[in-house]
Amino acid sequence: MMWGRKQKDKENFIMKVLVINAGSSSLKYQLMDPETGKVFAKGLCERIGLDGKFTYKPQVEGKETIKAADVAMPTHSEAIQTVLNALVDPQNGVISSMKEIDAVGHRVVHGGETFASSVLINDEVLKAVEDCTPLAPLHNPANIIGIEACRKVLGDDVPQVAVFDTAFHQTMPEHAYLYSIPYKYYENDKLRRYGFHGTSHRYVTLRAAELLGKDPKDLKIVSCHLGNGSSLAAVDGGKCVDTSMGLTPLEGVLMGSRSGDVDPAVLEYIMDHTGMNIHEMLNCLNKKSGFAGLSCSSDMRDVKAAAAKGDEQAQAALDVWTYRIQKYIGAYNVAVGGADAIVFTAGIGENDCEACAHVIEGLSFMGVKIDPAKNTRDTVGIISTDDSTIKVLRIPTNEELPIARDTLEIVSKL
Repeated sequence: MMWGRKQKDKENFIMKVLVINAGSSSLKYQLMDPETGKVFAKGLCERIGLDGKFTYKPQVEGKETIKAADVAMPTHSEAIQTVLNALVDPQNGVISSMKEIDAVGHRVVHGGETFASSVLINDEVLKAVEDCTPLAPLHNPANIIGIEACRKVLGDDVPQVAVFDTAFHQTMPEHAYLYSIPYKYYENDKLRRYGFHGTSHRYVTLRAAELLGKDPKDLKIVSCHLGNGSSLAAVDGGKCVDTSMGLTPLEGVLMGSRSGDVDPAVLEYIMDHTGMNIHEMLNCLNKKSGFAGLSCSSDMRDVKAAAAKGDEQAQAALDVWTYRIQKYIGAYNVAVGGADAIVFTAGIGENDCEACAHVIEGLSFMGVKIDPAKNTRDTVGIISTDDSTIKVLRIPTNEELPIARDTLEIVSKL
């Protein structure tokens, strides 16, 4: 209610949404106008609960950047307060008062089957997010801490919205999300494919439609979010019909330190022969596998450098990475009934032109072709040849903008 009155009381009103992405010991933030996408300031709180590092990047001329400054942040509440103090700082701030923050949009990793869209946060919603914690034990508790910290510092008058990584994938049909395990585990425990990176996949597929001059409902797209964590999504008519990550972000393609798809019997073998317990085994799959396990580093740039010096193990890791992505793109062409476009995004997808070209080379039998002249980091949009059977695009992701716009849509109805 208050937001509606506030909007009417102002001429030339510009809404400002604070977007929060809270981790267990970190907190990313952006203050932005959801209608135009203009960012006023962004940054990061790191090592919360330890020695506290604060980065502040105002996007306003004449304001100074703060990089990894030592700031005591025992909890997320102090981290939120540090962010707000920087935003309203008389010399370096971008707003004159905390009252200019009209709403807060939170990234929440797992919404289970409960949430198929973004929602206004209240006690009932917070309880439902807590109920999803067994499905995302590393992520949801941190997201909840971020929400509660904002409540404590900003009060209940500032509306808060939860935007779920999993929501975009809730349109998947049953045959795509069910695991072939006893059905009782789905009925009783909701064990199924959920998928992640939903805000990214949603953003780039809509942006692809815009760049292609098409209605999203008329497009079939394979979205490739490739970074340290990677996932692909098959999107038909603007709706996700399949995705590579599963119950957790561990399933799918090879990643920086995550294994991706692996035969479950491998776990039994390793545990039997090493004495690992299940928690140690999952830690191995999440933090010591992928590029980190097959090669010298979890960072693909290090792996490529090693391969260039003749490291055969590093080259093998790159080959596995490329092949797994090619295989998923082929499968997702089946899922959508023939793709109109393939989109590359995120850290590797946006910046490593060579890696993307290698992926597409393996699809040449389908008539997909990269144009070397267009395949540059500066190109936003089509990077395929004019005669390519499937358009290939490079699109920088923006996970904060969909969060801010969902927040605007929800609070504007209050």
